[in-house]
Amino acid sequence: MRIRISHTIGYDYAEPARHITQILRLTPRDHDGQHVMSWRIEPNVDGRLRASQDAHGNIVHSFYADGPISALAIRIDGLIETIDLAGAVRGGLERVPCEVYCRDTLLTAQDEALRGFAEDVTAGAGTPLSRMHALMNAVSDRMHCVEASGRAGVGAAAAFAAREAIAQDVAHVFMACARHLGLPARYVSGYVAQSDSLPHGNGAHAWAEVHLDDYGWIGFDCANALCPIDTHVRVAIGLDYADAAPVRGSRQGGEGENLNVLVNAREAEGRFANQ
Repeated sequence: MRIRISHTIGYDYAEPARHITQILRLTPRDHDGQHVMSWRIEPNVDGRLRASQDAHGNIVHSFYADGPISALAIRIDGLIETIDLAGAVRGGLERVPCEVYCRDTLLTAQDEALRGFAEDVTAGAGTPLSRMHALMNAVSDRMHCVEASGRAGVGAAAAFAAREAIAQDVAHVFMACARHLGLPARYVSGYVAQSDSLPHGNGAHAWAEVHLDDYGWIGFDCANALCPIDTHVRVAIGLDYADAAPVRGSRQGGEGENLNVLVNAREAEGRFANQ
């Protein structure tokens, strides 16, 4: 599948900002399941845009601009070719040992309820892979995934107790359970193309990956109750959302900020598929 992505992050300031810094993890890498055909990040304000890598191997762009700035828009446009590998992640850049992703964080901290749930729903499964499928299905059944719409994540334990969460915390719940069961688990931020068969598509999304000795890294999208397929575009990874957040920023001045985000991810068709 060829997926065209357009993503605009816009800021308006009641009081102009004197300086803005944006840290962007919005550029995917190639691996066996996806090929980046074209990708562009374009701020509408003059400034400095520098590319680097973080400890997880994510591509990071740092944008710096001096004011006065009353409005800022960052536009991302890309075309990705994807292949359905049933969730397997092969041929990608791995910067750290998989054991690093056994580490708990504030957003994936487990409580007694999470630990008991993880043990109960995987008790009848024989292999580590079947245990993770059982866990994915159980998390999907228990958690109602809601649209972000300005909502912030609350972490695995609070989301599990509430029984509903945005996609990032649904992933955190799965990760917390997988780590309790002794498996490395990491957070993935990305996009999902619009599909009639997926309840959560056409935009920014989050899921998890677990490392299994016999298979390597395998993705599990609990919000959509499946392992990632060719509708999924993988962008950044980390111990949790904090490591893979698409945008982090700071500013001097700029009081009265208003944020507007527009994301569209669709299968490319016709002549646009080759551009």
